Amino acid sequence: MQDNKHDEQLHDEQLQQETESLEQPSQDCDCTMEDSTNEALQTQIAELKEQYVRAYADFENTKKRLERDKDQALEYAYERIAKDLLPSIDALEIALKSIQDSKTNAEHTDSILSKIEEGIALTLENLLKSLAKHGITPIATDGAFDPNFHDAILQVESPEHNTGDIVAVMQKGYTYKERVLRPSMVSIAK
Repeated sequence: MQDNKHDEQLHDEQLQQETESLEQPSQDCDCTMEDSTNEALQTQIAELKEQYVRAYADFENTKKRLERDKDQALEYAYERIAKDLLPSIDALEIALKSIQDSKTNAEHTDSILSKIEEGIALTLENLLKSLAKHGITPIATDGAFDPNFHDAILQVESPEHNTGDIVAVMQKGYTYKERVLRPSMVSIAK
């Protein structure tokens, strides 16, 4: 019986050792799994940081590019209107040259003056068309005074006009797309 007890004890000890030996590697395995999980997480964090840095750099570059494009657009905003005004400048230069030529050639003064008058009228018409193309139009000055579009400089007696009507225009006013650039300076009837 003692032998049986002794055998059981040996058997129990052996079982315990085997259990401990099985548990030991599993603990090592858990540590190894934890280490590999930590490494994977660290790698993932590093990748996400790198993606963030790249995305932030792309954002900053886009922001700088948009700012540069906006500045350039503002700088060249008047290019179209300037191109449209160049023919009017050319016509005025031709008119000026005609006047200078008329001083040296006095016998054709009347015909030159009529050509200059015609040229200036056409130039003004072209200039107004160019401005209208870009939304700049003259303010109407026929009819009643409107303080939103007109500045009354004088009040005059005028039997032909009703009180508050525009009698004369001292300086034309202009609007730019519904906004007053410069009001018309007018005299109105008392």
